Amino acid sequence: KHRSGRLRLRPEYPCARPSRVPPQAARVGETDRRLSLTSSFDSHNRSARKTADIERHSHICYSFKRSYASCQEIMRIAIDIRKVHEFGVGTHIWNLVRSLSAVDTDNHYFLLGSRRHFLELGPLGPNFEAIDFPEEDTFWNLHVKIPLWLRSRKIDLLHVPHYGAPLLVPCRLVVTIHDCVHLLFPQEGSSKFDNYRRYLYTKRIISSANHVIAVSDSTRQDLGSIFGVDPRKVSVVHNALDERFTVSHDPEEQKTVLERYQMKTPFILYSGQIKPHKNIHRLIEAFAVLKSELGESKKYKNLKLIIIGDELSRHQYLRLTVVRSGVQQDVRFFGFVPYPILQVFYQAAAIFASPSLYEGFGLSPLEAMANRTPVVASNTSSFPEVLEDAAILVNPENVFEIARGMKQLLVDQVLRQETIEKGLLQVRKFSWKTAAEKAVETYRAVVDSKKRSVVMGDLAKS
Repeated sequence: KHRSGRLRLRPEYPCARPSRVPPQAARVGETDRRLSLTSSFDSHNRSARKTADIERHSHICYSFKRSYASCQEIMRIAIDIRKVHEFGVGTHIWNLVRSLSAVDTDNHYFLLGSRRHFLELGPLGPNFEAIDFPEEDTFWNLHVKIPLWLRSRKIDLLHVPHYGAPLLVPCRLVVTIHDCVHLLFPQEGSSKFDNYRRYLYTKRIISSANHVIAVSDSTRQDLGSIFGVDPRKVSVVHNALDERFTVSHDPEEQKTVLERYQMKTPFILYSGQIKPHKNIHRLIEAFAVLKSELGESKKYKNLKLIIIGDELSRHQYLRLTVVRSGVQQDVRFFGFVPYPILQVFYQAAAIFASPSLYEGFGLSPLEAMANRTPVVASNTSSFPEVLEDAAILVNPENVFEIARGMKQLLVDQVLRQETIEKGLLQVRKFSWKTAAEKAVETYRAVVDSKKRSVVMGDLAKS
């Protein structure tokens, strides 16, 4: 008590406010502790009760409450978009960033790329900021400039939607793994040393990441079997159809495009990269078997196989396969074709065939389904997960089974129509809006996990 007669409150913990102290905290020291006297000290006659002493765990309770509130702060997220112009990964980045702009208007996003990358993405929300970085993927740019910039801007999280992540980052790191094809099916002519170096590099990235996003459960399982990654560290966020892929049907346009390419129906279509794991050589052999089984069928006498993705001159082993199979007049190779032209081929095709030995997700079959084209695909890797029963799934290592699957869709009209209808329903299961929402949830969980660990570390020191 002060000499003036006024009540003087004893020093308190900063957090000792009665409205924030849980009831159980005030009941801990019932025998040895006493509540302070109360007094009126404002014009509205509001009384406040000050505590003389508080157990340490009441401070902990308030600290957790304060940390929970801070978890809801705006996140500062950087996304590496430098591969947005590339085939495959670029399509993923383009759709993810634009969908994030549509679903998340709260958090602040920084896009790391060059000016042409920003132009390719088009207009985004006001919470998206373009950060100009050199396109060259040099050691200095990737492992020095980006980490220094992340530190200077106090970024909470860096999302790298491919393998090329910096060695060390001063924030949380999320990487997207699309597949493990470079490990399961190494490049032709690569040495054991190169293959092992790729393995170590990929392992280092996955180990340094705080969280991994896989585009399919099949890829998640590959990460576990190859690198021993804890399944809890991996989230599955499926891809979806490219937003630029709008389905339209114009008979006149289809006729004009087919005449330009000197194409006549019917034909079987393959579209995608031409690499050994794509199993194109077995598709050609299966097509030769199919032609012999159809015999002199009037409807399919002039059946062709169209392969879109690369020039035949760059793949001599496929040329030899065509010659050995005796279908030189019936197999045609086209290089890259624009999306509108590819869509016409999808719609005009009798079947879309993709007997790939390995796929991280596989968008081409979904694109064919969206254009009402029945699909024959392999029963391995991600295809059973993505396509389910909406396609005829076959053993990609069995040429005769591939041929049998294609023949079923050609001659059985009931099965063909059922497959088309199931395909249209299957496409609707995948959405970039859903993918973006799951990505934001992942960002929040990863950032919050760091904040919780910081709070626990501070409490352990106190």
